[in-house]
Amino acid sequence: MSVIVIVLCLIIVFLIIYIGFILNQLNSINKQLHKRLSENTRQPLNVGLFNKTIIKLASNINHCLKLEEKRRLDSINEQKQFKELISNISHDLRTPLTSIKGYQQLLKNSDLDKEQLHNLQIAQKSTDELGNLIEHFFEYSYLITSNIKPNLEKINISNLIVECVLSYIAVLEEKNININMDEPPPIYVLGDKDMLIRIVDNLLNNCAKHSLGDIDIKIDYDKIPDSKNAKITFTNPISPNNDINIEKLFHRFYTADSTRNKSTGLGLSIVEFLVKQLNGDVGACLDKNAKLLSIYFEVPLFK
Repeated sequence: MSVIVIVLCLIIVFLIIYIGFILNQLNSINKQLHKRLSENTRQPLNVGLFNKTIIKLASNINHCLKLEEKRRLDSINEQKQFKELISNISHDLRTPLTSIKGYQQLLKNSDLDKEQLHNLQIAQKSTDELGNLIEHFFEYSYLITSNIKPNLEKINISNLIVECVLSYIAVLEEKNININMDEPPPIYVLGDKDMLIRIVDNLLNNCAKHSLGDIDIKIDYDKIPDSKNAKITFTNPISPNNDINIEKLFHRFYTADSTRNKSTGLGLSIVEFLVKQLNGDVGACLDKNAKLLSIYFEVPLFK
């Protein structure tokens, strides 16, 4: 009996030591994986244990990590190729468009009767709209494929909006549209100036295209100490026959214009993308009774 007990004890001790080795190796694998994640290294897992199952596990993990790294590099290469493709297409489209504008200008300076001049003006307007659509498309393509990082700084959002509105006065006056905006106190947000200007410009452009009357701009912020965001709302009257789907308003290529000849629907998608980059939010609401559309964006206040 004593021999059996001794053998069992030795077996138990061996199993304890063996399990200890396995746990130690698993802990080593865990530490190596944590190091890869925290230090962004590409070091393969190193296993020094004789257990075949652990060795096979580590080998499979290394294989998965290698495949994942290959996918990451392939994705980077695809993005690079896509950017080059966008750049080439941009050049291929802009070159003939510039040529068309040049010939239109030559025609304008020549002797034309009223009907010919009228037709030329229509052609110039369509050419300008095509140019704007192309610019929107390539801007959106660039934004979603480039890893841009916002340059966050303290910005007076009140002054920035006023400056953007002033730059749009000529366009709005041409359409007989006025801007109603109470002079707000200085409101400081944490944002990227270029991105905020692009956001406001796109919203003003959207209002100028679709508004049937004056535009109201309102800047709100809660005055309680724990408030986090400033909210800027653009409200404009719309056609009673305008069938707008609020839930799809910021989707790519969505437009309530069934003819789809005045907008790609990318302007508001660009707004949403840039606002998200600034850790903000966007939204819209539709008052069918008053026939008003309100689009707003929120950005963090500077604390």
